[in-house]
Amino acid sequence: MPAAPNLRAVAAVLLAPLVVTLALWAFAWPAARIAPRDLPVGIAGAAPAAEQLRERFERQEGAFEIHRYADEAAARAAIEDRVVYGAVVITAQGPRLLTASAAGPVVSQLLAGAATAAVPSEGGIPVTDVVAAPEADPRGSALGASVLPLTLAGVAAGAIVTLLKLRGARAALTLLGAAALVGVAATAVTHSWLGVVTGDWWTEAGAVGLTVGAIGAAVAGFAALLGTPGIGVGALLMVLLGNSFSGVTSAPELLPEPVGALGQWLPPGAGGSLLRSVAFFDGSAAGGPAVVLALWTLLGLTAVLVGGRGRPESAAPRTGSDASAPEPALNG
Repeated sequence: MPAAPNLRAVAAVLLAPLVVTLALWAFAWPAARIAPRDLPVGIAGAAPAAEQLRERFERQEGAFEIHRYADEAAARAAIEDRVVYGAVVITAQGPRLLTASAAGPVVSQLLAGAATAAVPSEGGIPVTDVVAAPEADPRGSALGASVLPLTLAGVAAGAIVTLLKLRGARAALTLLGAAALVGVAATAVTHSWLGVVTGDWWTEAGAVGLTVGAIGAAVAGFAALLGTPGIGVGALLMVLLGNSFSGVTSAPELLPEPVGALGQWLPPGAGGSLLRSVAFFDGSAAGGPAVVLALWTLLGLTAVLVGGRGRPESAAPRTGSDASAPEPALNG
C-alpha cells in the first residue's frame, strides 16, 4: 500500500481527537472555572459599617474590585453606567443589594450569594434589580445564544467574498453591505419579534452590523494575505476563541485569566458587550467595544484592499470553439 495514503489516514485519525481537545479546552474549560476575578462591585453607605463590609469582601483575595460610594443614588448611577455590576447599600433599615440582571443574570446570582455570606441576616438581603433583563429573556439565554450565529454570519461573509474571488473595493463594499443587511435582519428577529433586546432599534442594528462586519473583514483579510487557508485561520480565531472567550453568557470577569480580557479584544466578545450596552444601558460603556470592532474592520478591509492589488481577478477562460481553435498561422 502506498505510503502517502497511509500518512493521510494516520493524520485523519489523529486530527479528530486534536480538534475535540482544542474545542473542549476553548469551550468547556472557561465554563468549568467560572468565578469572580476582580469583579467590579460597589459598597455604599456611611462608615464604619460600609468599611467593615468592604473588608469582608476583600477577604476573598482577587475576587472583587470594590468601588466606594457615598449613598444609594451614586451606586445606582454606577450600575446604570456599567461601572459596577451591583452594589450593597448600608441603610438605617439594614443592608440592601442592588443588581442589574441585564448585565448578566449569572453575576446577579453570584452577588446575591456573596452579599448574603458577607452580611448574614434572617430572611436574606432584600434585592433590587436596577436594570432588569427583559421579560422575554429573564435569564439572558437568548442574548448569549446570539453571539455564535452572528460569528458564523461574519465568517460566512468573509468566506463567500473570498471564494467568489471578489477583490479590492468590490470585496470591501460586499462585506459592508452584507453586514448591514445582517444587522437589520437580526434586529428584526431579536427586537421586533422575540423582544429579547429592548434598546433603540437602529442602534442595535448598527451594533450587530458592526460586529458581523468586523468578523467578515477579518476573515476576508486573512484570506487576502494567506490565500484560501486564511479562511480557516479566521474561522478558528473567531469561532473557537472569539465565541468561547466572549463571556456573553456570564461576564468577562468570571472567566479564567487572561481569557476574559482576551475575549474582549476579539470581535465576538466586543460585539456581545456592545450589544448589551446599547440594548439595556442606553449605550453606557459602549465606546471600548465599538473601538475594538472598528479596528478589526479597518485592518481587515485594509488587507482586502491591499491584497486585491496583488491578486487581480483572473481573466475569464475562452469557451466553445474559440477555446479549442488553433491560432491562425501568420502569412509571411
